Amino acid sequence: MTAQITMTLERGLHVLRAFRAERTTLTNSEIVKRTGLPKATVSRLTTTLIALGFLRRVAGSTQFELAPASLHIGDTYLETNPVTDRVHPFLQELANQLNVSVALAVPDQLDMLYIAHRTSSRIATLRLGVGSLLPMGWTATGRAWLWGLRPDARHEYLETLKRADGARIAELERGIAAAFQDLQTLGVCTSLGKYQRNAYGIALPVTVGRSATLMSLSCGAVELEPDMAAITERLAPVLKAAAADLVELLRDIDTQI
Repeated sequence: MTAQITMTLERGLHVLRAFRAERTTLTNSEIVKRTGLPKATVSRLTTTLIALGFLRRVAGSTQFELAPASLHIGDTYLETNPVTDRVHPFLQELANQLNVSVALAVPDQLDMLYIAHRTSSRIATLRLGVGSLLPMGWTATGRAWLWGLRPDARHEYLETLKRADGARIAELERGIAAAFQDLQTLGVCTSLGKYQRNAYGIALPVTVGRSATLMSLSCGAVELEPDMAAITERLAPVLKAAAADLVELLRDIDTQI
């Protein structure tokens, strides 16, 4: 009975995890695609989660969205997390200085989760924010975090990513190898159009706090035909200096995620 309850709980959490910041509503069929769970199981779980107040049905449609019980958990995390409280003013200043969006991310399975995000009001807005999930193996944010891992942990993640990406293994490996080479020589890595058309990202790993937690600091924006060489030359030195300042800013707090 305990094993059955644990499995049901795990599946219910998978359903909630299917809802991401960039898409607020999902149908049962879309949840099936995102979770890999059987359709009957998803239907049963969404009904249960509605009854418990974690989901609600969008009026006049077959779509669901997160309800207050789910949002309360996220809000509580952000309000009690010492990292987010301290870094937001820092990230806002950096975003305004560089005229970009700036984010701090941590791993969430095979994605990177934005736990802090600020943007300049003068740029075309990226469809990202706190709570956004970006694919670890395909974005600068994720590749920078992978680079910061110990070799044994990095190898384990890379093998898992390759198994998950199937037919795109060769492309994945080339992209990660190029990012690692840039991190070795430039101290940052970049990506272009991997998450949103004409959107670029520049990132590097940071190890912060008393618990030496590995995170990824990144910045990005949307430009028509962005010149990545010029963008990197302009942004990389400032981002690297900001990373050092961020480590100092968070050095005395518990950053355990």
